[in-house]
Amino acid sequence: MQISYFHVPADMPEDCRPDAAVVIDVLRATTTIAWALHHGAEAVQAFADLDTLRSTAAAWPAAERLLLGERGGQRLEGFDLGNSPVAVTPDTVAGKRLFMSTTNGTRALDRVRQVPLLMTAALPNRDAVARRLLAKQPASLVIVGSGWEGAYSLEDSLAAGALAARLQELDSNAGADANDELTAAIALWNQWTHDPEACLRVASHGRRLIGLGDHDADFRCCAGVDQLDVVPTQVEPGVLKAA
Repeated sequence: MQISYFHVPADMPEDCRPDAAVVIDVLRATTTIAWALHHGAEAVQAFADLDTLRSTAAAWPAAERLLLGERGGQRLEGFDLGNSPVAVTPDTVAGKRLFMSTTNGTRALDRVRQVPLLMTAALPNRDAVARRLLAKQPASLVIVGSGWEGAYSLEDSLAAGALAARLQELDSNAGADANDELTAAIALWNQWTHDPEACLRVASHGRRLIGLGDHDADFRCCAGVDQLDVVPTQVEPGVLKAA
């Protein structure tokens, strides 16, 4: 399996045509997606554009939809929820479609929506995603970090390294042909593996969230490794379901 990691979507070459892609946005979109589907959401539909989100959601039965929106770490006005994994409780999301747009994660998903096998990963579902990839055995895989407004993010590289390290633990041949960015991400994970939450907190976006208020519960949730069996998988462009 040839594996490449790109820090942000813009780093991915236009002519790159992988067999599979994994999008990561640790703080907090892909963590929120994983927990929402674990707690029974019918699907999460991701949007880069807010107007498209609103018009698509309006066609869905009101009792069966929730709007999740975040910009700059804060919930958008008029939306039901922001982008917190601890807010997507079973009582709130079970049986509902979540229409979601965030500062970074949903834009990264939009960049790779044409890839045949598209999944999202975070630290809580790292092992589940690794096992699914090994079961599918794509010849080429790209891991795409969401970054922060086009810039590198430490926490996404941490999770990319965690995923790659788990793949190598399960299959020594996985990632033998990796780019330098992935090799560096694995080294980052090896440095922080015993305290990933500390890494999230020193990352620039982690410090940004701390500045916005009390996000301790979010940090604990986002740093919890291998807690979920859910693998959010694209079933149609932009629509992720549990698999």
